[in-house]
Amino acid sequence: MTAAAAKRDVSPASFRDAGYWLDKTVDQLLTEAVARTPDKVSIVADRADRGQALRLTYKELERRANCAATSLLQLGVGRGDIVTVQLPNWWEFVVTAFACSKIGAVMNPVMPILRERELVYILNFCKAKVFIVPKTYRGFDYAAMAQGMRGDLPDLQHVIVVDGDGPDSFERALLASDPAKLPSGLAPDDMAVLMFTSGTTGEPKGVMHTSNSLVACCKALTGRFGLDSSDVMLVASPVGHMTGYAAIVLLSVYLGGTMVLQDVWEAKHGVGLMASEGVTYTAASTPFLSDICEAVKAGAPHPKDLRSFLCGGAPIPSVLIERAANELGLKVCSLWGMTEILSGTLTEPSRAGEKSATTDGRAQDGMEVRIVDLDGKPVPAGQSGRLLVRGAQMFKGYYKRPELQTFDGEGWFDSGDLAYMDEDGYIRISGRVKDILIRGGENVPVVEVENLLYKHPAVAAVAVVGFPDARLGERGCAFIVPRSGSTIDLASVQSYLGECKMAKQFWPERVEVVADLPRTASGKIQKFKLKEIAAAFAETK
Repeated sequence: MTAAAAKRDVSPASFRDAGYWLDKTVDQLLTEAVARTPDKVSIVADRADRGQALRLTYKELERRANCAATSLLQLGVGRGDIVTVQLPNWWEFVVTAFACSKIGAVMNPVMPILRERELVYILNFCKAKVFIVPKTYRGFDYAAMAQGMRGDLPDLQHVIVVDGDGPDSFERALLASDPAKLPSGLAPDDMAVLMFTSGTTGEPKGVMHTSNSLVACCKALTGRFGLDSSDVMLVASPVGHMTGYAAIVLLSVYLGGTMVLQDVWEAKHGVGLMASEGVTYTAASTPFLSDICEAVKAGAPHPKDLRSFLCGGAPIPSVLIERAANELGLKVCSLWGMTEILSGTLTEPSRAGEKSATTDGRAQDGMEVRIVDLDGKPVPAGQSGRLLVRGAQMFKGYYKRPELQTFDGEGWFDSGDLAYMDEDGYIRISGRVKDILIRGGENVPVVEVENLLYKHPAVAAVAVVGFPDARLGERGCAFIVPRSGSTIDLASVQSYLGECKMAKQFWPERVEVVADLPRTASGKIQKFKLKEIAAAFAETK
């Protein structure tokens, strides 16, 4: 990148002038969609425990959002107050998101997998006034859990229960009020959503996004995929994460399209929904794509309208991309993003077959990426370095954590990822800065070791971390979850890596067979916990 590019104006005014920031609020997206097509179906709400999917028009979605906004005001929720929502992919989540925006409250989605330990921390840190939960979901009693935490949550004033049967039920507490005249809601630069990072390195951080950054994501995805109001989007990714929330739910309303909510992922049923509802686009991780291919192969109806699949979170095997293209006629587009930056890089459909298996895309419109060495100097194409990013989709900062450095003087955010860039400007994630394992002065490519081991027939899951060594500085330990009925040990791991022609210096020198790996609510491996375990091995060497 040239010095001139490095000094490019990245102020809010520049984003507005360039058209990346539209100065529209989240609730304004809904208002405009209603004005265009009030009677169009906005939501098809499929639930695993219900026979018939509920359908809401844009006019009905707005009516319910207005009711909920009025009720939240009556419950004492005002501008800047935080509403924590622990719901699966249900229409009530969507209604609450727009209701919060209408009155200037902040939406704080959390994953259904979270339990007391994480929730008490988040709710107290946010000083959330309202906590919305399902009565039960997938056999777990959320209402009982929420009530059981009340003694540890001094700021929490209301627990509202979807499918509840008392005065605290969603229907009675939020939808029974007649819509009233609402005060001014969010400004485009106000915090609109607060979403906590997954905590792969310790204590989770609250990521603040504004309507402008969220809408910039929608605009960029629309342009890269060529989406419009005719698109129908499957929401199978959790709405408690930015993929489900921003890249599908808000995107659908931004377009004036239709979203199909699926609350429990079951591939055969999901593919059936895609076929019957004419789904054209979805965004999810690699396992969803594999499941779709397998379901169609097993006889599920072919989702003939599905043309675009945004896939992120892990490298996409080339064989899966080819299979999706050959069996489904589907273009799989690789993406790199974070809670902090939304969609940073993306492969456009026209180059998906060429680039998605080997890269994580190129910078989105309104975004820039840069790869630098440890001294902050740009590195040549093909060389791995720290991945920096800046642009219109960036977060506002970490909630109540001003001491955490976010952006440097030129607006760059250090993603914590290592990556390299090809001659066309497409990047490939090669690891995490904190994952670097330095053995005898040699940087061990941890991600490459893990990717090879994932191909071993006996390995179900693996994570490689370093542990201290007096002579070499660090040695490598592979924590491995074996496949059912399989066994694996250090000798077989090293023999396999030798057959794969990997340098011996990169081989793990210890293998720990475990039943499972510690993970966040979203499934990311918490390597800091594995490093804590591995630290004890130094004493045994």
